[in-house]
Amino acid sequence: MERRLVAILSVLGVVALAAIVVGVIGLSRTRTSTAEPAVHAPTSKFDGALLPPGIRAPNFGLRDQDGRRVTMAEYRGKPVVVAFLYSHCKTECPVQAQQIKGALDDLGHDVPALAVSVDPPGDTPASVKRFNREQGVSGRLRWVLGGPDQLRRLWKGFAVVPQTPEQEHLARIVLIDRHGLQRVGFPAQQTTPERLAHDLRALERE
Repeated sequence: MERRLVAILSVLGVVALAAIVVGVIGLSRTRTSTAEPAVHAPTSKFDGALLPPGIRAPNFGLRDQDGRRVTMAEYRGKPVVVAFLYSHCKTECPVQAQQIKGALDDLGHDVPALAVSVDPPGDTPASVKRFNREQGVSGRLRWVLGGPDQLRRLWKGFAVVPQTPEQEHLARIVLIDRHGLQRVGFPAQQTTPERLAHDLRALERE
């Protein structure tokens, strides 16, 4: 008699457990079906930070380290790397020059790379040529030189703070697309040659 009672209770326990499991599954499905669909942030094909759309790179007509006229308009139709350097810098600027050099090596071919001076008095043609030689970027990094009044419009157009005795300049790299628009920004701490090369390839495929 006791054995029959135990058996009956065991069967009832299994049935009750099954009912609970079915109920939990049903409730879970109901909650899942009534929940709002997950919202996924749009993904970007770029590794760098997307810049606000439609911001054109400021045009200019200045001189490079060899005294030749340099303009932004002459590079229309191809991606351009723009950095903001000064030739006596011992920290961020050499690092950025090496990042650009490494990106061009990774890319397998050169694209226009400009260094906009952020220290006009110190960035003489001789000084920037020395910088390029020391960094191994002669012939690959073209400087945009001029006086403070000439360069101030460029700094403003690229949202860059120049070098002053009171503060370090804003170190960043901007990629310009073939239409002359500022597309991607790289803060100094987030830049690598691989990421730069990746985004240059993406711009070349457009």
